[in-house]
Amino acid sequence: MAHHLLASYHISGKLSKEISSYGFTPSRPANIFRTSNSSSSSVQYSSSSSNSLTSSTDREEVGFVGSGKFGIDRKGEFKYLVSEFGWKVRSLFRNGDEVRKAAYVQAEAFHEPVSLFDDFFFTFFQAEVLSGLVYKLRNSPPDRYACLVAESTPETSESQELVGVADVTASRDQAVLQHLPSRSPEYLYVSGIAVLKSFRRKKIATVLLKACDALSVEWGFEYLALRAYEDDYGARQLYSNAGYRVVSSDPPWLSTWIGRKRRVLMVKHSTKT
Repeated sequence: MAHHLLASYHISGKLSKEISSYGFTPSRPANIFRTSNSSSSSVQYSSSSSNSLTSSTDREEVGFVGSGKFGIDRKGEFKYLVSEFGWKVRSLFRNGDEVRKAAYVQAEAFHEPVSLFDDFFFTFFQAEVLSGLVYKLRNSPPDRYACLVAESTPETSESQELVGVADVTASRDQAVLQHLPSRSPEYLYVSGIAVLKSFRRKKIATVLLKACDALSVEWGFEYLALRAYEDDYGARQLYSNAGYRVVSSDPPWLSTWIGRKRRVLMVKHSTKT
């Protein structure tokens, strides 16, 4: 199920500055969930009137669905796309602590352990994942990208803990469009599905996939697509159970011939949950 989010552990000066604005210091991995009152742990963002620093306890909506704010309903309460099996899925809010937690979930899922200095490499990989997430949140139109997060309910945990993440992006890649049954100009691409190791096999990924389906209906997309490794039968079964079907696979000259694992492309027609 795990696909590489990033291929390099290199941390540039620009990247270090970017992730520092979210209160994350690569040399101090223990700070990943730490919240501070200082400006170093605040989230900096632009508004129409001025640039300001916002405490990580404040929330800024990431996107919008229809005429209402995505993540908050018209009554000012949380809007969950799906709530099943003791888990609820909503849009990630752009607050420093939650963005860091989402990056940690994905980094834990996609990091490949190494024999030496694994903690060191994980810390830098986590910083890369965080930077990529921040970039997408800041630069993607609100109806073109969403980071969905799954959290526990009182039935599954005393505290609402972020336990799963999925990225959903509007795309028009011709390599995918050619396999869709109709002349759809675009589709929603699902990627970065990650669940904390201690919470796996608890239907969280299933609920995340249902939320992606619900979002496709909200945004008016007819099809969803994702990729899985050809030999990852567990992930492929999960996606098949969610309604996805295999339509193509990577050609050998782009996979096995150059030492890469072969992937399959899976698509489904969006349905209301």
